[in-house]
Amino acid sequence: MEPVKQNVILDKTIDFSLKIITYCDLLESNKKYIIARQLLKSGTSIGANIHEAQNAESKNDFIHKFKIAAKEIEETKYWLILCNRSDLYPTNHELFKELQEIGLIVFKIISSSKK
Repeated sequence: MEPVKQNVILDKTIDFSLKIITYCDLLESNKKYIIARQLLKSGTSIGANIHEAQNAESKNDFIHKFKIAAKEIEETKYWLILCNRSDLYPTNHELFKELQEIGLIVFKIISSSKK
């Protein structure tokens, strides 16, 4: 039996999604429902698209799914910036840092897949 290969981006997006869920629960407990829902959707969609790309039908389909993930990264970044800059929302700079790391990996995968 072959050992299971570790996939860093899959692991990072699962961990990130779990942290986003926890943060959104905190937002909802503070009655910040609208931002919580938007952030939950975009933040968990990153990993969902990357997971879906693992069974892409073609190289172009793989790149397309990663580009969708990149768009979700940008949207998630927007919601986190709003939360971090507002005095009315609990901040979470760690999520922003992790999102930037995921973004660098995603953009590298997109650029290297185009070659």
